[in-house]
Amino acid sequence: MPNISVAEVKPGSKIIKDVVTPLGSVLFSKGKVILPRDIEILQAFLVQQVEIEGAQGENKPSEPAKAGTKPLSVKTGATINESLLAKSNSPLHDEYEKMLALVKQSYRSVAAAPLPIYELRSQLEALINELKDYHVLKFTPRVINDQDYNYHNAVLSALTSYKIAQWCGYPQKDWMQAAFAGLLHDIGNVKVDVSLLQKPTPLSGAELEEVRRHTTYGYQLLRNVTAINEGVRLAALQHHEKIDGSGYPLHLEGTQIHFYAKIVAVADIFHAMTLEKAYRKAQSPYKVLEQILTESFGKLDPVIVQTFIQKTTDLYNGTRIKLSDGRHGEIIFTDRSNPTRPMVQVEGKIVNLMLERDLYIQEIIA
Repeated sequence: MPNISVAEVKPGSKIIKDVVTPLGSVLFSKGKVILPRDIEILQAFLVQQVEIEGAQGENKPSEPAKAGTKPLSVKTGATINESLLAKSNSPLHDEYEKMLALVKQSYRSVAAAPLPIYELRSQLEALINELKDYHVLKFTPRVINDQDYNYHNAVLSALTSYKIAQWCGYPQKDWMQAAFAGLLHDIGNVKVDVSLLQKPTPLSGAELEEVRRHTTYGYQLLRNVTAINEGVRLAALQHHEKIDGSGYPLHLEGTQIHFYAKIVAVADIFHAMTLEKAYRKAQSPYKVLEQILTESFGKLDPVIVQTFIQKTTDLYNGTRIKLSDGRHGEIIFTDRSNPTRPMVQVEGKIVNLMLERDLYIQEIIA
């Protein structure tokens, strides 16, 4: 096969064998047409030689990328404009806002009136129908009032719990129920003093105990609700349990915790940290994923955590991002063994976030 040094590779050459990094990850797949910037990437990864189509040293003329492939570089503003347009006019956002309004109304009246479970299910189904346009790291509600944090957390946890149930290979009959578990997991907060939920300073022991009672309050509120299964009720009760027994309210361990609760625990932590609160700024989704990974050992289900991180960070090369230092760039390669720290191109230079540990992706732009 025609093996040539990276220094001899010309833009337009086609790779005929996967290019693998020294660490064993696939950098470029067979069939890829080399772009000018790709040569920099090969050099950055210390790749010495590649196999290309044609005689050694005689590359074919530059050919366009095949239809349907995504270029690594966004050369015009079209993608960004389409993304911004989608954020303001997408059916997903329309259904999200209807769901948010219904959840707000339902939560506020649940202590005095039956939960409108059939209306909630109908709207949840309408929202799930738009799930193809939902990406956990990319989706942002049109308007976020920090006073509505609990309602946003409920709807986002519903969407994410549905996705996690899918990704983890649970039976399809559990997907919608997992979404219900996410939607209703914090309903017990309606019986907790709102000043405690929004208190910016540390809670006293008695205050913390009262806030923690939202789990048992939630189970009690859902105990007689029809059209949801026991797993949904248990998710409200158990979503703060930890697999090592250190959680609350019952200090359950491992298999004692319902798998809906394990799913919701991951979704809830992620959205709790990435949503704006009255007393705390929203955090970077990538930073939160790293915290979930490093702080979850013995606490969260490891399979759910790993699956969640791998699936949410599976973004195409060329995805535009903003770094924690304010600079804008785009993802050019993600090593699946370090999914939260891809290589990005910023201002014409390649930044390896696996090495630059003080930097991280603040947000995904498009």
